[in-house]
Amino acid sequence: MRRTMPGCGGMHAAAPGGAGGGANSWPHRPDGARRPGLDWDGAVRLIRSADEIVLACHVVPDGDALGSMLALAQALRGLGKRCTASFGEPFTVPHSLRFLPGQELLAEPSRVPAVPRLMIALDSAGPERLGSLARPARAAANLIVVDHHATGADFGTVRLVDPSSAATAVLVDELIRRLGAPLTPAIAQGLYAGLASDTGSFKYPCTTPQVHDLAGRLLAVGVRPEEVSRELWDRAPFGYLQVLAGALTRARLERDAAGGMGLVWTTIGQADRDARDVPYDQLEGVIDQLRRTDEAEVAVVLKEDDAGDWYVSTRSKGRVDVGRACALLGGGGHREAAAYTASGEPEDLIDRLRSALRTADDTHPPENTP
Repeated sequence: MRRTMPGCGGMHAAAPGGAGGGANSWPHRPDGARRPGLDWDGAVRLIRSADEIVLACHVVPDGDALGSMLALAQALRGLGKRCTASFGEPFTVPHSLRFLPGQELLAEPSRVPAVPRLMIALDSAGPERLGSLARPARAAANLIVVDHHATGADFGTVRLVDPSSAATAVLVDELIRRLGAPLTPAIAQGLYAGLASDTGSFKYPCTTPQVHDLAGRLLAVGVRPEEVSRELWDRAPFGYLQVLAGALTRARLERDAAGGMGLVWTTIGQADRDARDVPYDQLEGVIDQLRRTDEAEVAVVLKEDDAGDWYVSTRSKGRVDVGRACALLGGGGHREAAAYTASGEPEDLIDRLRSALRTADDTHPPENTP
């Protein structure tokens, strides 16, 4: 299984095809057209005519994926729709997201209908990101794709895809508005979590005036930003501090890497987590500490999962496109935040990443260059 990072994405093995198309095709809309981009009218029409809707987000969901999905599920329930929301195995809500409202609407992937009449895929750049739910997505009579990553033009029958949006939550907010569903505090909480997550708490370059306008509207509904921030970033078990200390002790600085702009990296093995009883999903904050290194443009954390694979999480301060580098290694993401999953020894994986960073060299000129 390959996973990618969200941010201001990773390839799984393709799931077998289902009803309505071949192994790599999607059922056509009744008019035979496929409209890439933002087909708001088509999406609203399908949702309004449906009695039961399946929602799915990417595996190992982050704040934008799960927050957006639960927000939309609650809005649809408020419109009288029967909703099932899920994500592929491992079907475990990360500790940092267990505060999100609407989790009573979650169902294990085995309970998702094999051939949904209408399915909505959120924050997933391709079927492989849905894991085991790729099969019902392919079999669905209609599939609406809602995403802010660049997706394949053949993914979905109706698409709400805008790579210029800061988060999938931005698109979900607009969809909820067009459906005429009220923006409740519970819905706003999910949208705010998605927006805060994918803007890095409003510090990534994708933070625009429009992002702050949306955040302001969500706060006006009743979201308490300090509570969301605490859950997302400011709490962890004591064992996490010990795992973090070990990771920082192992950190290596390579000043000549990344085109001479510097690379800092570290590893967290499964044994490190097990010794402190720290779940894998609580390691996300480690890279935020590593990326503070003044001498390094790129920060990398290799995290070993329970299956023995390494999840290679990367961050850039903007001058190096880590998304392109990760795409070369089977993953993807954004210019400043991306990832991929691979097997092997950490030293070998870092060697490959160094090479990919050279190949995908797409840096901005230094700030003092005219």
